[in-house]
Amino acid sequence: MALPRSRLRDVAVCGLQMWAYLAAYRMPNDDPEQLRRRVHVDYPIQIDRVLGGGRIPTQRLQQLFARDGEINGFERILIWSHWTWFAVPHLAVAYVALRRPSKLAAAAGRMYTVFDLGAMVYWVLPTAPPWWAAAQGHIEELPGQPPDHIKLHPRYDDRAGHLPVRRMMLEYGERFWGNHWNDLYDVLGGNPLAAMPSLHFATTLMAARLLSEVDPVAGAVGWIYTATLGLALVYLGEHYAADVIAGGVLAEAVHRGARPMSPAARQVARALDSIRRLAEDR
Repeated sequence: MALPRSRLRDVAVCGLQMWAYLAAYRMPNDDPEQLRRRVHVDYPIQIDRVLGGGRIPTQRLQQLFARDGEINGFERILIWSHWTWFAVPHLAVAYVALRRPSKLAAAAGRMYTVFDLGAMVYWVLPTAPPWWAAAQGHIEELPGQPPDHIKLHPRYDDRAGHLPVRRMMLEYGERFWGNHWNDLYDVLGGNPLAAMPSLHFATTLMAARLLSEVDPVAGAVGWIYTATLGLALVYLGEHYAADVIAGGVLAEAVHRGARPMSPAARQVARALDSIRRLAEDR
């Protein structure tokens, strides 16, 4: 309201929005013990067991394709697809701003609505991811693995491969980044009990939709990345399949609800702009 509309102001608004989101995302973990008392662990496991025919899909994938203590080339691709996610939603919005500036407000509105609605769910329904549930002993062992290999701590040691669900991102991150890994983990983490819905998948799905609206080639790249990330989140133990499905539902709900909400959003925008002009006149 203090500044006229410009590209710089658009960037600043998006930046402030993400600052507010990160604060809301991390706040429940300001008191980790209270958050642990509130966390839901069992319901996504039960859903995933139905989806996986008795065993959660993460276990099935890791049992079929992973090798104990190793990170193969395909798993590294999945890990890097997960790490690059932190930039993807915002790069998609920036691409819209460059190619179709007139569509920026609608695109940014949809993308950051997904972020904000997800953060609200994290407050109301804190839910543990599979790697955390496995580390706390909530997921049963795979055949042939003795129960004394479970380490009741959310970060793994060199026995990570013996847990019922491996957290491959952590295993590879410690090897690749070395002494810098803990600092990176702390900056990019912030709340380990915010898994439902998967905003990784929800915002990536929204990014693919936004890119498709302005450029078919960019859209195709976006959809390929979305599919890769969806597999990565489940395979690597970062999210349950139920989390990913819920993230997809959230993104689609925001996408489909955008058109009916557009008249109200435009009225709010006009009201704010009127206040800004009034302040300038005075």
